Amino acid sequence: MDLENRLQLLKGISQEIVTEAELRDLLETKSKPTAYDGFEPSGLAHLPVGVYRPLLLKDLLKANVKFKLLLADSFAWINEKLGGDLDNIRVVSKYFLEVWKAAGLDLNKIEVVWHKDHFDDGEYWKKVLLVAKHHTENRTKRALQIAGRAEETSHVAQLFYPSMQVADVFQLDVDICQLGLDQRKANMLAREVADKLKWKKPVALHHRMLLGLDGITSASASDEAGIDAEINAKMSKSKPSSCIFVHDSTEEIKKKLGGAYCPAKIVQGNPILEYMKEIVFRAFKEVTIERPVKFGGTVTYTSYIELETDFVAGKLHPMDLKNTAAIYLDKLIAPIRTHFEKDKTANKLYEEVKSFNITR
Repeated sequence: MDLENRLQLLKGISQEIVTEAELRDLLETKSKPTAYDGFEPSGLAHLPVGVYRPLLLKDLLKANVKFKLLLADSFAWINEKLGGDLDNIRVVSKYFLEVWKAAGLDLNKIEVVWHKDHFDDGEYWKKVLLVAKHHTENRTKRALQIAGRAEETSHVAQLFYPSMQVADVFQLDVDICQLGLDQRKANMLAREVADKLKWKKPVALHHRMLLGLDGITSASASDEAGIDAEINAKMSKSKPSSCIFVHDSTEEIKKKLGGAYCPAKIVQGNPILEYMKEIVFRAFKEVTIERPVKFGGTVTYTSYIELETDFVAGKLHPMDLKNTAAIYLDKLIAPIRTHFEKDKTANKLYEEVKSFNITR
């Protein structure tokens, strides 16, 4: 695959690239750059983690990028996920791997890294302290959004979170930070620290945070306030009513989408349109909407923009859009759901995770 096609693939999975010029230069000088993302194991997998992320990873691999998938068990422990029980956190990590495998991600093509392996490495902690020495306490507190928290912490250990995450970038020796937009502050800090310490400066390639079913009235990301608004409206496991899980039944998916925010003719902040654009049209070459002749008859779209154009023009009713989204999302979720029903190892992990006391 030539450089331009690789670049287009990476742009296609990104809401923001810092910077595109640096990314182009990286692809020109390195045939197989390394990217990473980290995941806090924190409960049952939902649409962003179980369906959306594997789709993005497949495009990343097509672009000939090596990917390191960091199971951030240490971060979940510090962040008091699952009550800070490290054994339970590691069970959820293994469960996540089963989810990604069931979603069609070839785990043999990526490198799985357990963060616990860093803890016995003195060089890693040296990097953590060097990072900490090159930014202020206020900057750390502002960056705590990456941990899903406000500037206040429940204990001092949480203040290590941003410095540890930045140190990971250099410990893993990555060229690209390919994380969600909610991790932007850590990635910007990593770039600044790289300049100060003369370390390799990573390209930040941020993917979109999928909206929760409640949507948002203004999803503009044109400024920092807009980005924060998007992050606050993201689909979160801690808000089950506005979240789709990979274990939801066909009926549950249809019911949840049926009650989702989807005002007629409105694109901005519309989660159903976002799922169609970011997930459905990424996974399927065409989408067919079946409806009675009196309501326009069956129509097939070969691109998202065609669908959006009809929706904005009032030619596509919100309920028809919701019903269609439910059908196609269920097609993607069904193999995962079935895997956990039929595979004994996966089912055991699922039952264990269900039994845990999930904490934010």
